[in-house]
Amino acid sequence: MSEQIANHTIFARGLSKRFGDFTAVNRIDFEVRAGEVFGFLGPNGSGKTTTIRMMLGLIQPTEGSVEVLGIPVSGNPELIRPRVGYMSQRFSLYNDLTVSQNLTFYGKAYGLENDLLQERMQNAVEMAGLVGQEKTRTRDLAGGWRQRLALGAAILHKPELIFLDEPTAGVDPVSRRAFWDLLYKLVTEGTTIFVTTHYMDEAEHCHRLAFIQRGNIIAHGTPDQIKAQNMSGQVLEIAPDDPERAMIVLRNAMQIDSLPLEEVSLYGALLHVIAKDMQIIKGDISSLLEDSGIKVEHAAVIEPSLEDVFISSMR
Repeated sequence: MSEQIANHTIFARGLSKRFGDFTAVNRIDFEVRAGEVFGFLGPNGSGKTTTIRMMLGLIQPTEGSVEVLGIPVSGNPELIRPRVGYMSQRFSLYNDLTVSQNLTFYGKAYGLENDLLQERMQNAVEMAGLVGQEKTRTRDLAGGWRQRLALGAAILHKPELIFLDEPTAGVDPVSRRAFWDLLYKLVTEGTTIFVTTHYMDEAEHCHRLAFIQRGNIIAHGTPDQIKAQNMSGQVLEIAPDDPERAMIVLRNAMQIDSLPLEEVSLYGALLHVIAKDMQIIKGDISSLLEDSGIKVEHAAVIEPSLEDVFISSMR
């Protein structure tokens, strides 16, 4: 094994997966370093889950290779699985079982027994904030608590690496933040985390990221590096009195090429407009909106957010 590979928890080169004529993952290269949170972002159907399944040895790549914890996955999944944890997109616990029953089931599946199993279960309950709820059926827990319990079950065996596939989908913002606090606690203890997510605020908390679209990695690096290297234009943030109508006006202008805009997106009560040479056309944008009867309360060129870069990259 080369020193370059040995310094990474995950090392993928030319990794591909085809299903008949459909290419789900197309010769991607990436590395995940030990002790980091690595974010894998892309729209639905972009290849995120297929990539995780190849890293877990659940499906074989069509071509290319991936090593996990220094072990080639192909032909050796049984050596890797005891050392990793996995939390799938869909809630993976049994709703009819209690908190304790779910943890007991998963603990025994990982080979834990007797005092060690009880100790790990207690740790999981405390980490999830479910002390006193051990006899509660899982289906009666709120979404955020269920996700914490699922994470607790996935780390009962103290894995070195955890794969999380959209773990906070459908969870409220407060619970999402609490979940990420748990993840960072695990990182301080030496765990490496590979996570897919649709939430840009979560992506900002990752040490490094990769954007994947249609099976191809189109951006890779820290959040700041991706913002610096993958933003083709500048962002004008506008506060109009009628955001939805303003968006329609500017998108129409973009479609007929009356203004050289690259993207117009709604951000709550604000608009983010992306274009090259924004300082030159900023006045034209404000004039168009005002001529359309839309009052512009504020307009300023700002630093792009990760969401701006993601939307621009996906386009």
